Amino acid sequence: MLDEKPEDSGQGDQAGDASDHAEAPAASSGRGIGRWRAGVTAQGEVRDHEKPLWRRILVGILVWTTGLTAAFFAISLLAAFVIGWTGPPSTLNMAGVAMKGTEVRTTWVDLKDISPHLVRAVIASEDQNFCTHDGFDLKEIQKAMQAAENGGDLRGASTISQQTAKNVFLWNGGGWFRKGLEAYFTVVSEWMWTKPRVMEIYLNVAEWGDGIFGAEQAAQERFGVSAKDLTPSQAAALAAVLPSPNKWKVNGPYATGKRNRQIQSLMRMVQRDKLDTCVVGP
Repeated sequence: MLDEKPEDSGQGDQAGDASDHAEAPAASSGRGIGRWRAGVTAQGEVRDHEKPLWRRILVGILVWTTGLTAAFFAISLLAAFVIGWTGPPSTLNMAGVAMKGTEVRTTWVDLKDISPHLVRAVIASEDQNFCTHDGFDLKEIQKAMQAAENGGDLRGASTISQQTAKNVFLWNGGGWFRKGLEAYFTVVSEWMWTKPRVMEIYLNVAEWGDGIFGAEQAAQERFGVSAKDLTPSQAAALAAVLPSPNKWKVNGPYATGKRNRQIQSLMRMVQRDKLDTCVVGP
């Protein structure tokens, strides 16, 4: 009996030792797995989900571009809507003239206070299809392109709607970027404004040289009369200088000579063929 105790004790000790040895690898294995997960797996997962720098830059550019584009459309549509109701503020062309040291003078009048002779004169000289097109005169554009291909001088084919969009929202000068904006604002203004409103705004922001903007101010300073009292000859002279108001004078030989007679003849044609009915009525 006494001899069995040491054996039992030994077996217990051996079992304990075996248990200790069995637990040690498990613990060691757990610590190893923890280190492996912390040092390899976790770091590897972060690296796997990290986007390349070029991709983050590209996404940022796309997000900003989309945001700016959406803001531009929202602001431009709102501006066109407000201007359609209230009339335009001072334009960039007016600001440019003022920055050159020239006093800007302008007086706004409603369309009903502008002579029908001037309406017919600008339609006759600038845009005979004003009442029928949707902002762009495709026939005139094709004629201008054909003339350029045949070696002739590149002539303008801008409609009154395009000129109004340029004068209200943009600036003078060429360039495809400005032309693209002009086309956009032409579509917007034709969509939001009526033809009489387009004509009214055009005649109130058009430049007649020497810091004079608008038909009323031009009529008063050039002829000493109100815009509603312009004669056919005076209206033709004002229309004649519109393409280059700081080069030609309304009392000069160009505006009072052959060109004046041509425009008056076209004015009678405009009235006869009712090309002005969308503005002045039948």
